[in-house]
Order: sequence, then structure tokens, then C-alpha cells
Amino acid sequence: MKNTSFWQNGWYRFARAIASPNFGTRPLGVDVDLVVIHAISLPPGTYTGDHVEALFTNTLDHSQHPYFETLRDVKVSAHFFIRRGGELVQFVSCDDRAWHAGTSSHWGRDNCNDFSIGIELEGLDGEKFTPEQYESLSALLPLIQLQYPIQHVTGHEHIAPLRKKDPGKGFSWRFLQQSVGWADRYFPE
Repeated sequence: MKNTSFWQNGWYRFARAIASPNFGTRPLGVDVDLVVIHAISLPPGTYTGDHVEALFTNTLDHSQHPYFETLRDVKVSAHFFIRRGGELVQFVSCDDRAWHAGTSSHWGRDNCNDFSIGIELEGLDGEKFTPEQYESLSALLPLIQLQYPIQHVTGHEHIAPLRKKDPGKGFSWRFLQQSVGWADRYFPE
């Protein structure tokens, strides 16, 4: 992959880095051409604390909330996490395969983790996201495209519709598209 002044070995220099152990190598010869937008908050609907970071680094204290027991032994990650205030955190090099999509398919290709970059927005599917989150996301996407041949941006709900609903109806694809200035073909219909 290319290295610009913004990137070093798949790490974006303006994100706070917290390395997750939950990643793998991408298959040889696979282009990273998809960005998948997600929503997460722990416990659901709570936007304080470092529980998402703890989940992605396998350090979540399951005794802190009853919901956390449902996440015991879950090993997940994303490349990026955008907090409600717009803070950008990176957990996995974009050169590597984060574990964010699970069983998934995009345009006839299965295993979206192999060819995608996962961006989690702190939020809850169906709820609105903050202007600061859109600002961070809108700034990040063109920089990702400088480094990787991104052709599409989609939601978890679009690549795993039978299991996932995020980012949901509270996310404005039109606003994101207008902010980034990309053509319709990049976004879900």
C-alpha cells in the first residue's frame, strides 16, 4: 500500500492509536475497496466511559454491567471508532483485517472483513449521530481513499441485513455524501 504523510503502515497519524489483538492478515491480492459504517455503544445507548475500547482490546470487565455478560468471549474490533465528540481512535492497521463485519456479503463477495475498513460510530442503530461525528467521518473518508482504492461506503445493515441494523435510520447517508462530495455510486441506494 502507498504511504502518504497521513499514513504509516496502515495507521492514520491523527487518530489516537489503541492496538487491538483482534485482527488478521488480509488475503493476498485483495484490494481494500469498501468502507463499512457501524454503530456501537456499551452498554447500548450509553455514551460515556471506555467500554468500547475495552471490548476491542479484550479487557472489558464483564462484572460492570449485566449486558457485558452477553459479550463474554466475543473477539471483535474495527479499524476506527468515532466518539460522540468526534474523537477518532484507531484499533487496527488498515493494512490488516479487522473483525467488524462477521458473516457478510457485498455485491456478491462474501467475508467483507477481507476487503473492507470498518468504522464504528459511537451510537445506537436508529438514533441520530452528532455533527462532530459526521465531521470526523467526512474528513477521514477522503484520506482513506488516498491510501486505498475505495469504491463503496455502506452500512453493516447492508452487508448483513438478516443480523444487523446499524448504523440505522438515524444515520444520514445523504448528509455524508454531500459532506464528502462523492458520487451516488459510492453509497447505498
